[in-house]
Parts: sequence; C-alpha cells; structure tokens
Amino acid sequence: MGSTFLSLHYHIIFSTKERRLWIAPEWRGRFHEYLGGTVRGLEGIPQAIGGVGDHIHLLVGLRATHTLADFVRELKKAATAWVRDQGLEPAFTWQEGYAAFTVSPTARPQVRSYIANQEEHHRQRSYTEELKDLLNAAQIDYDPRYLE
Repeated sequence: MGSTFLSLHYHIIFSTKERRLWIAPEWRGRFHEYLGGTVRGLEGIPQAIGGVGDHIHLLVGLRATHTLADFVRELKKAATAWVRDQGLEPAFTWQEGYAAFTVSPTARPQVRSYIANQEEHHRQRSYTEELKDLLNAAQIDYDPRYLE
C-alpha cells in the first residue's frame, strides 16, 4: 500500500479547576469558536465542541503525528490564555488531566449530538455522574477520589 489511511477521532473532556463555573453563558459560544480555531491551528479537525460552565467536550480528528497528551496540553494552554487575555476570568485555569475516548466512524453522529446537547444533558446529571458513566462504558478503571 503506497499511502497511509487513518480515522483517528477522539471525544475529549476536561474541566475547570475545582469544577468552578467559570465558563459563562455570555461568552461560551465565542470560547467554543476559539477552541475550534485552536484545534485547526494545531492541525486537528474540530467536529463538535460544547460544554457547560465547568467543563468542555470536544470531538476532534487528529493526525498520526499528533500525541494526544501534547495536543490536549497545548489546547488547554491556549484556552487559558484566551480567557485571561479577554479579561473574562482572571484566575481561570483547568483541572489537571482529561478524559479521552476513541470514536468509531459510525458513532461520530451520536457523539456530535451528545456534545451539542450538553446544557440540556446537565440539567439532569452532574459532571461527575456523566464522567463515571463514560468511564464505565469504556471499561476504564479509575479511582473515585479523583472524580470528586
């Protein structure tokens, strides 16, 4: 085979420090747009971005040359700088760590819909409940102390 063909899509989730409600509805849309531009700047493909006051969900396509940890680190760093530079939340920072799940081509529409409906979803479920469900569904072992 003379070429390399890939489908590397990830559902990435990370939260604000101490899950503070720092991502205000008034600027959340602009923030999501900025994140999409940053993903493109990092040579990724943003497919869905959403979230609520204390966390972000992204569905992104990455290249084989990306390192997931480096990608997320650079994304979080740029996002923090944007929030602070815009004067929106001077103490803004992210919780250490993140969750990332691979997404098959057939599951991408469902994940996009899930991300698009975060505000409605979180009227009924907390971030911690949501994350536990996702970790359990992916059969990922975790220490509950790090989810509180």
